[in-house]
Amino acid sequence: MSTLQPVPARLAPSGMVCSVDHLASAAGADVMRRGGSAADAAVAASAVLAVTTQHLCGLGGDLWAVVHPGPGEGAVALDASGRAGSGADAGRLRAAGHRSVPPFGHPAAVTLPGCADGWLALHRRFGRLALAEVLAPARHYAEAGFPASADLVASFSRVAQLPGTEDYHLAGGLSPGRIVRRAGVARALEAIATGDRAAFYSGVLGEDFLGVTAGEHRAGDLERSQADWVDPVHVEAWGHRIWTSPPASQGYLTASAAWIAAGFDLADPDDPAWAHLLVESTRQASFDRPVVLHEGASGAALVDPVRLAARRAAIDPERAGELGAPFGAGDTIGLCAVDSERMGVSLVQSNASGWGSGLVVPGCRIFLHNRGRGFSLEAGHPAELAPGRRPPHTLCPTLVTRPDGSLRLVAATMGGDAQPQILLQLLARVLAAGQDPGEALAAGRFALGAPLGPDGLPDGDGFETWRAGGRVSVQLEGQVAPAWLDGLRRRGHQVRPCGGWDSSFGHANLVEVDRYPGVLSGGSDPRAAAGGAVGW
Repeated sequence: MSTLQPVPARLAPSGMVCSVDHLASAAGADVMRRGGSAADAAVAASAVLAVTTQHLCGLGGDLWAVVHPGPGEGAVALDASGRAGSGADAGRLRAAGHRSVPPFGHPAAVTLPGCADGWLALHRRFGRLALAEVLAPARHYAEAGFPASADLVASFSRVAQLPGTEDYHLAGGLSPGRIVRRAGVARALEAIATGDRAAFYSGVLGEDFLGVTAGEHRAGDLERSQADWVDPVHVEAWGHRIWTSPPASQGYLTASAAWIAAGFDLADPDDPAWAHLLVESTRQASFDRPVVLHEGASGAALVDPVRLAARRAAIDPERAGELGAPFGAGDTIGLCAVDSERMGVSLVQSNASGWGSGLVVPGCRIFLHNRGRGFSLEAGHPAELAPGRRPPHTLCPTLVTRPDGSLRLVAATMGGDAQPQILLQLLARVLAAGQDPGEALAAGRFALGAPLGPDGLPDGDGFETWRAGGRVSVQLEGQVAPAWLDGLRRRGHQVRPCGGWDSSFGHANLVEVDRYPGVLSGGSDPRAAAGGAVGW
């Protein structure tokens, strides 16, 4: 079994926060030291990330969370994903010649940002400290400044010429370690800290947002909260209960693939049979995603054991299955927080694609996401773009409980369509193979993508994996077990080797409870160079 572990699991007795930025993790841990809950810590960390990692997330995007309130309680899910505006019109886009929602530079891709509503809802239900205290670290970094990370600098070139990027245009140029200040975001955080959503949505965003989205949204849209508490999806697998977010989230894919894979005697993770069975479990769970995933879908029906048993039975342990369509890189943050009372929060917040739609609210300089790219433009499709609808969503926070109902682990990741696949691999490594968070996070991964084109590259951008149904390619990260490459090819998979420690294979975070009695074990993905697991 591989022992590759560049960042060992961090251990702490009382609380743990793991995220892609050590400043955010430290802010969340400090909130818990001062009496805050895991929910307070998650909001604090998410708010810091909205300041320091605009290339991944921010106040212009959406939020999902799954919360385990504590011993003896079931999990609950928070859907703070935004809805299409009152002016949304799929027919208008079709008439203009579009076959899908244009993801960049077009306001149709912008749904109302749900992040702030998500923070307010999570804090209102599970917070212990005043919201202003929870958001104080983020306001500090926005006002006083934060050092730019290497990842932020590397990605900025894609948007440097866009209006609204003035915060990052520093004398002498943006480079790692240069201090960046975001005064507009500080004002937005101050508005949210009052607990009055209107101060942010109708105030800070307000007319500027409506101007940028050019008729897609109207003033009344800003008055409707985007946050709803919903029933999570869950399955039994590997002797545990896996909880995740319901439709329109793709979380059911994590749960479905785990249920399917748990029916096999998985080999050592270095054995190509292990990878093959997880790939096939993912394909069987996911091939009809474009048809069945929409806001009105039943999560319980999608993970029904009768439905999944037939898909498990179709898997050949020695050969890739023939799957066809059932009809004619995403950027996100996933953070984890667990407190001394073993409340656990998996929170995922996103711009959808990198810096989002490329549209910026000028006054506060908040980048707007392009989550509306998930809508269909097919007339009559259940996920067709229409006013007030939520698009199919890649975000899928996940947590696991033991048979007695106690919390076992909390996990979250970024990765576009690959998020369920990354989470499946982490769950299999921890629950089935017994690896600790450091080992599981460091291990090489597969990620399924669109079939390879003539140039040997996937024909898509990380959000089109299932466009051809079950016909996919298998991308292999550079540090996977050496036997995986030939072993998967012999089984009939279309395989593409990739570089090691590649961000396209996700920035995951994981906290495990009681691997050692009374101790939290946390890990932050080594693929995120600025990440950190901070405990107390």
